[in-house]
Amino acid sequence: MSIAFSSNISSAAQRDIIDLQKKISGLASGQMTDEQFRKFRLARGVYGQRQAGVQMIRIKLPYGRITADQLTRIADVSDKYATGNLHATTRQDIQLHFVKLADSPQLWADLEDAGITLKEACGNTVRNVTGSARAGIDPLEPFDISPYAHAIFEYFLRNPICQDMGRKFKIALSSSEKDSAYGYMHDIGLIPRIQDGQRGFKVLLGGGLGAQPFAAQTASEFIEENRVIPFIEAVIRVFDRYGERTKRHKARMKYLLNDIGLEEFQNRVAEEWTALKNKEWAVNSAESAVNGLYAPRPEASQYDPKTEDSKFETWFKTNVFEQKQTGWYAVQLRVLLGDMHSDTARALASLVKQYAGDDIRVTVNQGYLLRFVRPENLSALYEGLDTLGLATPGFDTTADITTCPGTDTCNLAISSSYGITRALETMMHEEFPDIVFNNDIKIKISGCMNGCGQHSVGNIGFHGSSIKNGAAVMPALQVLLGGGFNGAGEGQLGDKVVKIPTKRGPEALRLLLRDYDTNAFEGEYFNDYYGRQGKNYFYAMLKPLADLKLVTADDFIDWDHTDQYSTEVGVGECAGVMIDLVATTLDEATEKLTWAREAQGESRWADALYHAYNVFITSAKAALMSRDVNTNTQHGIVSDFDRVFVGEEGFHGEEGQFKTLVFSINKQEPSEAFANEFIAQSEQFLTAVLAYRERQIQFEGMPALHELVQAQDS
Repeated sequence: MSIAFSSNISSAAQRDIIDLQKKISGLASGQMTDEQFRKFRLARGVYGQRQAGVQMIRIKLPYGRITADQLTRIADVSDKYATGNLHATTRQDIQLHFVKLADSPQLWADLEDAGITLKEACGNTVRNVTGSARAGIDPLEPFDISPYAHAIFEYFLRNPICQDMGRKFKIALSSSEKDSAYGYMHDIGLIPRIQDGQRGFKVLLGGGLGAQPFAAQTASEFIEENRVIPFIEAVIRVFDRYGERTKRHKARMKYLLNDIGLEEFQNRVAEEWTALKNKEWAVNSAESAVNGLYAPRPEASQYDPKTEDSKFETWFKTNVFEQKQTGWYAVQLRVLLGDMHSDTARALASLVKQYAGDDIRVTVNQGYLLRFVRPENLSALYEGLDTLGLATPGFDTTADITTCPGTDTCNLAISSSYGITRALETMMHEEFPDIVFNNDIKIKISGCMNGCGQHSVGNIGFHGSSIKNGAAVMPALQVLLGGGFNGAGEGQLGDKVVKIPTKRGPEALRLLLRDYDTNAFEGEYFNDYYGRQGKNYFYAMLKPLADLKLVTADDFIDWDHTDQYSTEVGVGECAGVMIDLVATTLDEATEKLTWAREAQGESRWADALYHAYNVFITSAKAALMSRDVNTNTQHGIVSDFDRVFVGEEGFHGEEGQFKTLVFSINKQEPSEAFANEFIAQSEQFLTAVLAYRERQIQFEGMPALHELVQAQDS
């Protein structure tokens, strides 16, 4: 089936989409295994669901920005190819579920027509660049970080240095020192600052969540704005070169930083500087969306709603704030579970066109933010939102829980995130109605320990788990406390306190909220109260809920379910087929050589060099695998090949020669002459490895068992 492309779609995007369609055809015809295809499709936003035969499509929205027309296009695409639901994520993406694989190329083309991409939304790439939703209108910001977030997104999209990393890489930019984008839990977090009249950023390094969360370390208190993107590139190159690649659970950059230390990591960043494509990268930071499209309103004074409508007043107090632009207001939309029906999305887009600026932001707590609303339009906008069910008060308060989809769609989830979220929000609405005014406590829920719901940075966090009780298993919640921010604005990671049956979650939250109301000092932040009382105090409070002596039949049924719970994992993404790892790896090396030649032909010398570097790495990895030598980091691959294959026919004669050749990539400027020489050498090396493999098969027979693996979901 041919793909319909509009003239709005770039040639690069068209090529990506056609390539996806070809790979889907290759999978269907048996020319490609599921495991080979899996790695390919993830980097194109196509993610296998818990349910067999359908995909989740992740739409990449840099810093959450989207126009009204783009929101309408996503809604239309969801109706056509998915379920009519738009799921906002904690990384400011929008996800569509239950999409047929064969429909994904045309779905992507329909989105690209509206300026929206799927490229590198999943997989071991630079993921969506997140940013404070208030950027550009935040009264506390020193300057708008939006142009910088967009520049970072553009710079690393399709960039050779981040197409085949050992693990994903996440970047966040906060609008102020409050770190509202949670930079402290990212691989790189950026906080805007002005020093001696110069714009720049505080740089945080090596944060991450998951089963073993790490808070980021401060790499620099201030880096000038034009050096930020080169610094990020150098960091990614170090991570690519030295990061773990075999043990998936240890492959994030936080582990590399923890192993070698910040000083050594910074030294390795400095070693990469010579090879950078750009030593400086100027960002066009003109705040045109603020200064050009919207006239100031100096005549406006502090707005007073002057109404007897208590619902409107509560909404105004909790969901509306005045922007740094005098007389303009921003409106925040609380969205249960982050889910919005396509009809609602289209109606919202219509309201935006009528009453707000055409600059919607998806927020990190799965809501939406509308900007540049005139005060005289707030009442009409409220009425429109209320009709759509989007005027629920309490945006980003305790009542507004952040959650991942859990077992509804995710392969990795252990229990229902959606179900417990509904139960907790219902309980708070009925028993703690004033909780909508509490901005101190944030509740975050994940369906497993991996942390898509960011439970480790919730003041109160829960993640899905299970508990054995005799021969039976019941769904459970791991309770975490003390994550998020304390009274001093310092980011913290939560402590695991106790694990309880999931049906006792509402009672656990009830106890925590009542205890805080009763015993906290006036104005004391929850995290400060938690620190004062200590973990053992809260363990003693919640321990009775972990007692399994009084379990009931209901404890063995998860929220939103009627059948007895079991810890079944969702349907895997890959079928059980045997693949030749060495041959597959050599195919990858050949493909990377093609990319190097293409970049060379377009005079993109730095890109060509990095592709050629990956030809060396991938070819050497294949050769080592054929000798049953375990491979790990790229640096380790080069060292091991240098040692194992010294003197082998067609390769280097002295130990150290191969390492010197490969790592010359960061010893010279990325010039035309160097690129031409390096690419030619990489091609010669690949040819030598292919010849070696042919000789090996000729003398030893077909691939040995250790060279074959059963493809499975990882």
